[in-house]
Amino acid sequence: MTIHEAIAAASDVLPGAAVAEGIDPRWQAIIEVAEYLGSCPEEVWGFAARWGCSDDADLRSAIATCVLEHLLEHDFATFFPQASTLARSNANFAQTISLCWRFGQAEKPMNVLAFNGLLADLRLPPNKSLERTR
Repeated sequence: MTIHEAIAAASDVLPGAAVAEGIDPRWQAIIEVAEYLGSCPEEVWGFAARWGCSDDADLRSAIATCVLEHLLEHDFATFFPQASTLARSNANFAQTISLCWRFGQAEKPMNVLAFNGLLADLRLPPNKSLERTR
């Protein structure tokens, strides 16, 4: 499967609706797209930007935890400015980014400051329930 096929397959089930129990095909499709983070990050970002603006809170959670936080983990310098711009113009995407854990590059002190500064500007608290403890 290619990234374009993964995105097309995801488009077949999105936005859809969350399942009451069991495996959610929407989350599975999003995870499949996320498999291309290393090889096609720009395409994955485009997918995250599109669906991270959804009105569906569960779909935004899937984008935050399965895609966006990993883009920021591996290439904060490229994707945080784009995510920040989108979050400032779209309240749903602002909620999406506020759900992200900080891993890898997103844990570097200067990047934490930038991330928390964005959340402060947006008047969103850092997602303390999802921050890792040491």
